[in-house]
Amino acid sequence: MAGGSGALRASAARILCALSLATGLSGCLGYDGDFDRGYQIDEKTYSQVKIGSTTKQEVLNLMGTPSTTSTVGGDAWYYIGQKMHRALAFMPVKMEDQNVLAIYFEPKTGKVQRIANYGLKDGQVFDFVSRTTPTGGQEPNFLRNMFNNLFRFS
Repeated sequence: MAGGSGALRASAARILCALSLATGLSGCLGYDGDFDRGYQIDEKTYSQVKIGSTTKQEVLNLMGTPSTTSTVGGDAWYYIGQKMHRALAFMPVKMEDQNVLAIYFEPKTGKVQRIANYGLKDGQVFDFVSRTTPTGGQEPNFLRNMFNNLFRFS
């Protein structure tokens, strides 16, 4: 009878282990690694924007708030969207496609002057975040100098 209970415990341990493994992997089921970021163009809405007649307010009502606007040399609104892919939940994200819809306005009338639709083929993708200017104090000698001067009393 003692041998039977040991086999029963081993069997229960295997079942428990299998259930734990199945529960852990169930989070991976249905994972869709494709997702969108930013503005996704709706063709029906986009077709309502007419060159020469649509005003800024009408574009705002139709398209919503732009992702960014021009700051130098003209009046333009940019709607930026990206299609991203991640193979697994813990893997890095890869950009599959990028789309920038640019709407240019006449400075005097505020009406749409022209519309441009840029994709990856029209430009070079670069990382906005990593293009930063290093700040002072990040040199390796900074900490050494700080500790050297900490106990100097003169």
